[in-house]
Amino acid sequence: MRIVYVGLLRTGQTSLHRLNALERLGHVVAGVDATLPQKPWVLALPRRVSGKLFRLGLDAFGPRDRNGENASVLRLFRDAEWDALWIDKGTTIEADTIAEVRRRQPRCRVVGYSPDDMYARHNQSRPFLQSLPLYDAYFTTKSYGVAELTSLGAKEVHFSLNGYDPSAHRPMTVGDHERKHLGGRVGFIGDYEAERHRSIKFLTENGVPVRVWGPNWASKHISNGLQLERRCLWDDDYALAICAFDINLGFLRKINRDQQTTRSVEIPACGAFMLAERTDEHRALFEEGMEAEYFDSNEELLDKVSYYLSHEDARKRIAAAGRERCIRSGYSNDALLSKMLDTAMKNL
Repeated sequence: MRIVYVGLLRTGQTSLHRLNALERLGHVVAGVDATLPQKPWVLALPRRVSGKLFRLGLDAFGPRDRNGENASVLRLFRDAEWDALWIDKGTTIEADTIAEVRRRQPRCRVVGYSPDDMYARHNQSRPFLQSLPLYDAYFTTKSYGVAELTSLGAKEVHFSLNGYDPSAHRPMTVGDHERKHLGGRVGFIGDYEAERHRSIKFLTENGVPVRVWGPNWASKHISNGLQLERRCLWDDDYALAICAFDINLGFLRKINRDQQTTRSVEIPACGAFMLAERTDEHRALFEEGMEAEYFDSNEELLDKVSYYLSHEDARKRIAAAGRERCIRSGYSNDALLSKMLDTAMKNL
């Protein structure tokens, strides 16, 4: 098929991974990058203030098209015929743009997707809320999102698992250099949240060293035993770090009401050991004690960290089984996007 794909297309973004999967599946894809240019904090302040005002309930504010992606979409639809318009998250694509696409090419399917909690105000925008009823199909990785997005006006909503990119998330050879510069005994890769910090602090206070990679961790979060690396890891560095940790912590994002995340499948896909928060969706993805491990409390987290740090064979057996489950159950972006496109195009 011929697909126009709108999303954040910079290195390391999962939306770019999904675009790459569509190309691997043999589709012709034209990308429209919705990534905002990096600006100094002072110049970015108006955008931050606008987002805050939107979250407070003022619909006139919030995310806006600052890259010209609406014009880029319309230009593509003026110049060529397309089978689908795939919009990843869609906070800046206007309802007028989708309406014009429909007018010019009525047979084109408009498909939406987001790995975020799009019922939550902090993930929304005025264009998203106005455009949602115009999508032919919208895919959410939040099981509760099907009913919630339907209540916002979406006419066809489907639940999809999170996926991994097989070209990015795979077993990596780890030597002493990689382990020293990226890994360690216990690690977490991800953004700051208070609950995550409390769990990690509990581990370090009980003698377990933890290394953290990710943004928004401040100096005040540093404690004895915590090695804080306040930057993101992308692509090979991300996979290398996962492979360089004996235990990868799988915290869920509370602000997004996560029951699973992309990390939930990326860690096992790398052939690495995952110790994640216990949810029904996690346990459906990977069998507990066989393909991954889970915890409910900080005390259980500490107990399992201590056990698996001293049981390397069990760790490696579970890690290998987790990767095999990813492959066997089709958790790759390639497999999931193939199913999503079949669903979205079924009535064409």
